[in-house]
Amino acid sequence: MEIRLMIPSAEGVRPMSLSVTMRTPGNDFELAAGFLLTEGIIQGRKDIEQIAYCVDPDVEQEFNIVSVSLRPGTSFDPALVERHFYTTSSCGVCGKATIEAVRVRHIPKIPTDSPRVSHRVIGRLGNELRESQHIFARTGSLHAAGLFDAEGMLLSVREDVGRHNAVDKVIGQQLLANRLPLSATVLMVSGRASFEILQKAAVAGVPFVVAVGAPSNLAVDVAKEFGMTLVGFAHGDSFNIYAGGHRLIDLPEREADGGGAQRRPRMAVGTLGGSLDVS
Repeated sequence: MEIRLMIPSAEGVRPMSLSVTMRTPGNDFELAAGFLLTEGIIQGRKDIEQIAYCVDPDVEQEFNIVSVSLRPGTSFDPALVERHFYTTSSCGVCGKATIEAVRVRHIPKIPTDSPRVSHRVIGRLGNELRESQHIFARTGSLHAAGLFDAEGMLLSVREDVGRHNAVDKVIGQQLLANRLPLSATVLMVSGRASFEILQKAAVAGVPFVVAVGAPSNLAVDVAKEFGMTLVGFAHGDSFNIYAGGHRLIDLPEREADGGGAQRRPRMAVGTLGGSLDVS
């Protein structure tokens, strides 16, 4: 899908092709809105005047081109607009994996101690997400992102061949409904926790991210930098805590093993390359 930005100027409206992404059709407007927000092109819902499929008479309508019209007076960084993005289903946007690039964005203040989430809730999220993956149930081939409240109630779920796209769709849905920042929510993703996913969560104000797979080193760094909680390898009651463990409550008491290491039944405090899963 191509995302075109319609930029108002004194000379009229100037179209610019901003991104081409491999995606699963559906919720395309949410994908476009979420992408623009999490990549720093827009600051909020107020910057968007209209989102529509391209109706160029010279282009056959295949619903693969989405045009986003910026509201007149919207301020943005021309350098971001002029640099084209190419996103893939596997690695997201390439060439910008630095924490400094996130730090200069408009990041909502993430609450220091909330939401507080029971480890029992973490154990339920995976099943809740899987049961809501209706396309995955038929194909077995899509990622998903789910937004939950602190009690584990599912607020939104989106599926896509790209896990970054699924996150953008969830965030875009909340953006268009004027529900940002998402400071009381938990985001769960069906794959690994990459730098890009943590970056997108931070921009949307999400304080708590849970992944079925492993986090990258940069993802852990982003979580620590912005005071987020990051949980990986979440499979039922087994999971690793990589950052922000203070938001988890009702954790089993740690037990010392024979070598003096601190252990928790069915979970571990993890550091990349050295985490201990004692499930």
